[in-house]
Amino acid sequence: MLSAIDPRNNLQAFRELLLLITKHRTLTLEMARREISDRYAGQFFGLFWSFGHPLILILVYVFVFRFIFSSRIAGAVAMPMDYSTYLLAGLIPWITFQDAMTKACISIIINANVVKQVIFPIDVLPAKGVFATMFTQVVLLVILVLFVLVTHRALPWSYLLIPVLVLLQFLAMSGVSYFLAAVGPYFRDIKDFVQVFTVAGLYTMPIFYQPDAMPAPARAVLYLNPLSHLIWCYQDVIYFGYIAHWWAWLVTVILSLASFTLGYRFFRKLKPMFGNVL
Repeated sequence: MLSAIDPRNNLQAFRELLLLITKHRTLTLEMARREISDRYAGQFFGLFWSFGHPLILILVYVFVFRFIFSSRIAGAVAMPMDYSTYLLAGLIPWITFQDAMTKACISIIINANVVKQVIFPIDVLPAKGVFATMFTQVVLLVILVLFVLVTHRALPWSYLLIPVLVLLQFLAMSGVSYFLAAVGPYFRDIKDFVQVFTVAGLYTMPIFYQPDAMPAPARAVLYLNPLSHLIWCYQDVIYFGYIAHWWAWLVTVILSLASFTLGYRFFRKLKPMFGNVL
């Protein structure tokens, strides 16, 4: 218990994971590239589907909640942009995060052959899934930035913070992915639990509405969901154009660093037994 909160152990794990990613960056990036290209090999549209699937899904959400249900964003804070931008600012990081979690659950299981090879650095398996999903997010964010530029003729200064948020999200997704990858070989139902969570989680975050639009007792669900704070940070940068939720930034930084470190420590502790389980 004490070792889990020992700052020295956490700092050592943080440095170790950064060194690992740096040392095997070529292998990690090549495996991420293969995951993207091989998944759609032989298909007519090929690489387009790597971001085409989430893009189409996002467009469906925008159409349903903006035009069919006529959703609006209301609250005490001034609304500087349209509802589509508000919706996309939260949907893009969430779709990427859920994709990374889904891949992580089976990242060790589907690579059982290489996991059993002593010389293969299995630590790169969860990481390459995160890099592959981040490629999709970067493409979608570029499309969103172009959309805002065309519709509003200018970009707020806050868009300079997008790389910072992407880095924080990368750290958080890496930690969660390492945790889920470590659990996967021992409890293979984890992928089904994650799928249920990702569906329910979409409606327990401030993506379709602001907290002010919810009944007071239900608002606690938004604030207790750690990913809500990441969504608020993206909305601050992309939609509001200033830091409207300062506490969300504090929570996001702390949770991202903690996730990155503790998730890898958990993976490192369980990985020696992967070969026996598989």
